[in-house]
Amino acid sequence: MSGHSKWHSIKHKKGLTDAARGKVFTRHANLITIAAKRSGDPDTNPSLRLAIENAKKDNVPNANIERAIKRGTGELKDSAEFFETVYEGYGPVGIAVIVECVTNNKNRTFSNLRTVFDKKGGNIGASGSVTWMFKKMGVIEVALKGKNPEEAELMAIDAGAEDIKIDGDNMEVYTPMATLHEAKKKLESQGLSVEKADVKWIAQNTVKIETKEEAKKTLDFIDTVEEDEDVSAVASNFDIPESILNEL
Repeated sequence: MSGHSKWHSIKHKKGLTDAARGKVFTRHANLITIAAKRSGDPDTNPSLRLAIENAKKDNVPNANIERAIKRGTGELKDSAEFFETVYEGYGPVGIAVIVECVTNNKNRTFSNLRTVFDKKGGNIGASGSVTWMFKKMGVIEVALKGKNPEEAELMAIDAGAEDIKIDGDNMEVYTPMATLHEAKKKLESQGLSVEKADVKWIAQNTVKIETKEEAKKTLDFIDTVEEDEDVSAVASNFDIPESILNEL
């Protein structure tokens, strides 16, 4: 599991403050709104179904979910229109960064992100400047809950995994985007506990963070970018050794 994934796993285990939980609820609602633009029926819209499932995993209230669906389908006539947008560039110590956003004001989002990049030692690049270093894949997070890792790995291979990473009681299963939903269903049918499933940008090569100071700069930058309510996901290619992560 890369430093980026492991850091998110650690943050998840530490839990969320009320303020952070509010931001998570907002992000899920925005993602549901975007998915519901195609169709408000989760039975015929796999993207919406997945967005709803992920929201429920983070305890988003049903009322918030229903309102987000109506906003996407246009039933809430007074609601603003939301757009998906992607920004990319470099952070401190040369890490590549992709920032996915859902926003009702692209100018505001870009201005806010540019300020963060400038203040934290990075710079926003042109479209395509770093995406070539990543591959978009389906990622399924599984809690093994005491299951034999080798058996779980065989189940993941049977479900169509292209890659598998196990770290303690956590397993990440990487699939082609097109087969993410099918693979998730198969893992669940085999008795595995799926925590979350999503499409993510996966770094093909990593930048190793060598010191505690570099790690602090990197994580402070990523955390600050993620604090923006318009930001739905951040992908990066940094890799922090476990020894440094444990110190932090």
